[in-house]
Amino acid sequence: MKREEQLTHTHTAILEAAREQFLSQGYQATSTRDIAKEVGITQPALYHHFSDKEVIFLEVIKTVGAEIRAGLTQVNEQLAVAENPDPVDALVQITEVLTAIHPRDVFTVIHSSFKYLKPENKRQLGMVFGQDYVGPLQHFFELGIVTLQPDIAPQDAASFYLTSLSPLFNTFHHVGAADASQHEQTVALVRLILFGVAVKK
Repeated sequence: MKREEQLTHTHTAILEAAREQFLSQGYQATSTRDIAKEVGITQPALYHHFSDKEVIFLEVIKTVGAEIRAGLTQVNEQLAVAENPDPVDALVQITEVLTAIHPRDVFTVIHSSFKYLKPENKRQLGMVFGQDYVGPLQHFFELGIVTLQPDIAPQDAASFYLTSLSPLFNTFHHVGAADASQHEQTVALVRLILFGVAVKK
C-alpha cells in the first residue's frame, strides 16, 4: 500500500474508532490514547493526523450530524406527502432515526462536551446541533402533524423533545414494560412527550 493510501486508511480508521467511543462513552470518558490503541497506532501517530481530541470530536459530530439531518429530512419529506399521518407513529419514525445512530442520549453527548471545548469549537458544535438536529426537528413540528399548544413554538417543541429522550438510552430510567422492545419503549416515550402523564379535567 502506498504511503498516501496508508495515511488515508489510518485517518479513516481513527475517525471510525473515535466515533464508536465518543458516541458510546461521551467526550470526557474518551481519550486519544484509547482511540489510538483501538486503531493499532501510537498516540504520536494519531497526532500526525489530528492536532487534538477536540478536532477529532468535532469531525465525528459533523459527520454524524449530517447523517442525522439526511435521515430526518427523508422522514419529513415522506410525512409531508402522507395522508393523515398518525402523530405518534410520525414522531416514532423521527425518534428511530436518532436511536439508530446514537447509542447514548444525543443531547447529553453533545452538550456535556461544551465545558471542555475551546470557544471556537463550542460555536461550531452549537451550529452543528442547531442545523442538523434542532432544525429538521423544528421542521417536523411545523408540518402540523402534531398539534402544538398555542404558546409552544416549533423550535421550543424540538428542543424539549430532544431533552426528553434520555429514557431510551439507559436501563436505569426506563419507560414502558420491563420486557418492552426498543420500538415499544419509543412508542411509550413518544406518547408521554406528546400527551403528558395526566388527563385534563
